[in-house]
Amino acid sequence: MTSSPPRSAGRLARLLRPRSIAVIGGREAAEVAHQCDKLGFSGAIWPVSHKREAIAGRDCFGRLEDLPDAPDAAFIAIPAEPTIEAVGMLAEMAAGGAVCYASGFSESGGGGAGHERQQRLVAAAGTMPVVGPNCHGFINYLDGAALWPDQHGGERVERGVAIVTQSGNIAINLSMQQRTLPLAYLVTLGNQAAVGIHECVDALADDDRVTAIGLHIEGLRDLASFERAIGKARGRGLPVVALKTGRSETGATIALSHTASLAGPGGLYDSLFDRLGVAQVHSVPELLEALKLLAVTGPLSGNRLCCVSCSGGEASLMADLADGRDVLFPPMTDEHRTAVAGTLNELVHISNPLDYHTFIWGDEEAQTATFAAMMRGGYDLSLFVVDFPRLDRCRADGWWLTVNAVANASRSTGRRAAVVATMPERLPEDVRRHLVEQGIAPMQGMQETLAAIEAAVRVGRVLADGDPRPLLRPGAPDWRGAKVHDEWESKQLLAAYGVMLPEAALVASPDDAVAVAGDLGYPVAVKAISVDMVHKTEHGAVALNLIDAASVRAAAENMARLSDRLLVEKMVDDGVAELIIGIDRDEQFGPYLVIGFGGVLVELINDSVTLLLPVSRDKVFAALKSLKTAPLLSGYRGLPVADVEAAVDAILAVTSFAADHADTLLELDVNPLIVRPEGFGAVAADALIRLARPA
Repeated sequence: MTSSPPRSAGRLARLLRPRSIAVIGGREAAEVAHQCDKLGFSGAIWPVSHKREAIAGRDCFGRLEDLPDAPDAAFIAIPAEPTIEAVGMLAEMAAGGAVCYASGFSESGGGGAGHERQQRLVAAAGTMPVVGPNCHGFINYLDGAALWPDQHGGERVERGVAIVTQSGNIAINLSMQQRTLPLAYLVTLGNQAAVGIHECVDALADDDRVTAIGLHIEGLRDLASFERAIGKARGRGLPVVALKTGRSETGATIALSHTASLAGPGGLYDSLFDRLGVAQVHSVPELLEALKLLAVTGPLSGNRLCCVSCSGGEASLMADLADGRDVLFPPMTDEHRTAVAGTLNELVHISNPLDYHTFIWGDEEAQTATFAAMMRGGYDLSLFVVDFPRLDRCRADGWWLTVNAVANASRSTGRRAAVVATMPERLPEDVRRHLVEQGIAPMQGMQETLAAIEAAVRVGRVLADGDPRPLLRPGAPDWRGAKVHDEWESKQLLAAYGVMLPEAALVASPDDAVAVAGDLGYPVAVKAISVDMVHKTEHGAVALNLIDAASVRAAAENMARLSDRLLVEKMVDDGVAELIIGIDRDEQFGPYLVIGFGGVLVELINDSVTLLLPVSRDKVFAALKSLKTAPLLSGYRGLPVADVEAAVDAILAVTSFAADHADTLLELDVNPLIVRPEGFGAVAADALIRLARPA
């Protein structure tokens, strides 16, 4: 028995693009054959059942061994234990792969029989790819192959987007979308026992008919493979959009420092997606609209937009919804304003967004002139708000003329355009199809449209930037015998990497504290040094702004009960802003950097950015700029401009320490980093480092 030759080197090539399909089981197997027939699958379909004589008009084979050849793909819809046996037999036959529909595996939780059963399934498969178990299968709308035991709402296409999800029900719902999104593949993965999201991305990137990839992600099993797969898609210029769910779950252990509590699992995924150029959305409608925009217009090279409507309310609403998003409606130049004004009634106020009123409504030629004049402003995408009336009760002649005018203007100017309905149902299917044929994106919902534009801009920027540096992948540390370095020790370790420290000395008595304070000059701070008092304020182990010998002595005597070592530091009294710099590590993501608003209220303010390592200087600058408290660094309300360059130097020094100690660094906290006025530097006022025992 010989197998069909693979059409590419990818492990999933035969499975996802089969020429022959075996359907194993009863009702669900029959439905798979029926759905393949509905889509016009031209390959062989071989039913296997020892209970039925025929399935979908085809005689059944009683056993897998009776098949005429090793199938490229098999849909297995029998109970869990027989599924394992069938998978093993298919692997021996050199089949291209299988979809396992049955439940009763690791999804049952508890690590008991279900977990053991899934391990046996993977072992039986060997090198043969198995999708699932506990999954709904996949649909290849390009070739008409539907290993799918249910109805769906899709149709054959020649090109389109691929969507991969871990949820069968979400996939069913996605197949029913009424967004004129050309679906090329819809893949569900279930338990991901043997095939994960990264393998699907890798395989889909091999199909030139795929125009974009959408991912619904609950979790990733293999970050290194995901990173490589996304890099492959990026190399092909293939946009990837992700919807990550489960963001609210606490995935990081809050240890000694603030860093883990600031990052959380959502922040780590945000950083990963941002680093790899995966555009992120936060709802199913946003995912669909983003994929549609990318499929029709492609990635955007910038975020400069114009918006055109015949209503001041719509123009104002669009502008309001754009506030806080990574999109711009830039003011028009005088020359551009004059050109647009020349096409309109003198009563129309010319601006962006533009309300052109209704003076030219129903006049396709006049609307074409206005729309073209507006589009010549050099925008990355032009939006035209058009909400059709109910076609069962109303006429839509004027609206069709407006749509035609948009198409005419886009064609004459060579600029990209989208027609936007404020409500999804207000853009009928025949209108959407017509717009797609004209190369214009039919967008449904203003908020979803703006999210889609942000995604397209993100993809465009990444494609222009090139490949990111590979993630830092240290070995696993030995947590046993981990050593917490106190503030003094931690600061000395960081100073060796260039982190600036306050003038200070370590003393053993109140007399010594008074003497050092006099040498440093007032005001000073006195701190009790002990690894048992990480957050000193809570233990009364720190006194700030001491202005004379008496206050220093009193503080030192009070802290002598807490520690036999006291740190006396010169106060930094010209700070413009306080930051936190943290390094923590995640079992899956490895070391990561947190930059945020610092001080004792760090968790209350909760203003931070998470970055995976290594990180570039530009990324650190961008992270600082993205903080809600970033205005404090740039002269807020008459404050001095902060020494941002020095802050970036300090952050990069910390990441250098982290890279050199990647195999042993468990956590690091600099809080606060006091950023002084421009030209005066940035000083680490407190620090903590925990290192594992070297392997």
